[in-house]
Amino acid sequence: MDVMKPIATKDIPKGKEWLYEVKYDGFRCVLHWEKNGDIKLISKNKKDLTPQFPEIVSFCKEKEASLKKLLPLKLDGELVILNNPYQSNFSSIQKRGRLKNKDSIQKAASRRPATLLAFDLLEVSGLDLSQRPYEVRKNELHSFFQKGDFQIDVWDRIGYVEAFQDPKELWKLIFDHKGEGMIAKSKKSTYRAGKTHQDWYKIKNWRLIHGFLTEYDSKNDYFSVQVYQGENLYSVGKCKHGLSDTDFDTVRKLFVANGDKQGTNFKLPPAVSCAIHTLDIYQGELREPEFSRIAPDIKPEECTIERLELDLAMLPKSIDFANTDKYYWPDVHFTKGNFLRYMREISPYMLPFLENRALTTIRCPDGVHGESFFQKHLPAYAPDFIKGVGKGDEKLMICDSLDSLMWFANHGALEFHVPFQNITSKHPKEIVFDLDPPNKDEFAWAIKAGLIIKQLLDDLQLISFVKTSGNKGLQVHIPIPEGSMTYEDTGVFTQAIAYTVEGQQPELFTTERMKNKRNGRLYIDYVQHGKDKTLIAPYSTRKTLDGTVATPLYWEEITEQLRPEMFTIENVVDRVQTSGCPFRNFFQIGEKQNMDLVKKLIH
Repeated sequence: MDVMKPIATKDIPKGKEWLYEVKYDGFRCVLHWEKNGDIKLISKNKKDLTPQFPEIVSFCKEKEASLKKLLPLKLDGELVILNNPYQSNFSSIQKRGRLKNKDSIQKAASRRPATLLAFDLLEVSGLDLSQRPYEVRKNELHSFFQKGDFQIDVWDRIGYVEAFQDPKELWKLIFDHKGEGMIAKSKKSTYRAGKTHQDWYKIKNWRLIHGFLTEYDSKNDYFSVQVYQGENLYSVGKCKHGLSDTDFDTVRKLFVANGDKQGTNFKLPPAVSCAIHTLDIYQGELREPEFSRIAPDIKPEECTIERLELDLAMLPKSIDFANTDKYYWPDVHFTKGNFLRYMREISPYMLPFLENRALTTIRCPDGVHGESFFQKHLPAYAPDFIKGVGKGDEKLMICDSLDSLMWFANHGALEFHVPFQNITSKHPKEIVFDLDPPNKDEFAWAIKAGLIIKQLLDDLQLISFVKTSGNKGLQVHIPIPEGSMTYEDTGVFTQAIAYTVEGQQPELFTTERMKNKRNGRLYIDYVQHGKDKTLIAPYSTRKTLDGTVATPLYWEEITEQLRPEMFTIENVVDRVQTSGCPFRNFFQIGEKQNMDLVKKLIH
């Protein structure tokens, strides 16, 4: 059967008769799961995607025994590779879809598995549900997930797309996570093929970019859009839709009458500025572009690649961002604009580690070579959306939203430090070992110490995580159930581990706090793990010369080839979106961490 397709609209339908879902960017497809166990993934264009996504089939096979009574069934959904719960990775799923070689497909599936995000149940136990109201089908889908003992979230190989009652709540999540958009669905809607309905609507989360037009192609009516990259022109893509007939005709005539004719093309120097809605730029082309307007009030020289990057970043409108061309890391030519873009893009991965914890920042309003100062109390001039805990001048700062994070970033907060406990708790929710070599040249010692600690923690059945400090060392994190240990307990534990590591290679490692007594050895800082003491947050930038970041890593990356300067604001976002976030399930692991052997060790 043909899938039901949402109709594009600019306005979100509102009222009690509507529910709202995230629109994901991937391959729309229906999972056909037959009584005999045969499984097929069929795209909306009737293409068989099953060979390209063996991880979905394997997952279904694992569940088959417990689901036999529910077969045959049909799930409607979107095949995606997720960056975060509300944003999928368009380029990654495109690359997956093009793979033909079986080994390449299997490697890709192991490295970055895809997910079928199910939003509708069309058939279960052979019963056709398509003519039942959407709200009923959604309840049946939820029931199916429960019966099959599926995770009711987006992170398993078959994920569940939640329906929201409040479009404002969902839109904020979509904006904050830079999701593709929203689908509004009538609760009473039956499932009908194509767009022969008025029941499903899609609302895109457009980026608004600015550029100028340099070329008109009379063969297809497309205009070429460019911006300045220094003194050179940088091509952004092409656009033809969105203008009124009058405006389109005016601009077309301008190019035809005054342009340098080359075949069917007419070229003009930068003069006609414009604003364009687009989903993104992919492989040098605008995705689904539409003109917002011709913009005579914007000078072509204002349309730069730096402005384009900030436009695509979608900075919150609640903040007046200023001096974006100021160099924060002049040695590597990173500007405040580069920093703001990094913070905006990394925010979905960084904010979970800041929420509900007292924040200390190191502010460098004139960059790493200028004056810097610590700040842990809420300044009087902070806007209302920055939360504080406490009274008067002693209010502690909390960063729990995109707007808060970007306000701190706009005020030159280059380092974000947090304690090991929540703001309302006396007990740690994580244990951390800070491995601090005497200099970057001895970073290999941090790798050696980190791997020894990893083995000790494995022996204690503890799941651990590792990140660079963003400076010259490594930090090993162990999330734990909140309230499971006191700081006194963790002090006994961290000392025992630190002394064990020191004892294995005392010529390289030391627990000596006094720098002048370390004799050039790596310091295993276990004392720093105490109440209200702080550590650099995952994904925070550092006040170093080269714009480095405290970067979460996978344990398999901890090899001799690793260097701390490899991870900067220039590449960490791409790294997370290409390889996934190594700390993605940090808090879920913490809640389930088995503490039995640790407690035996310390008591």
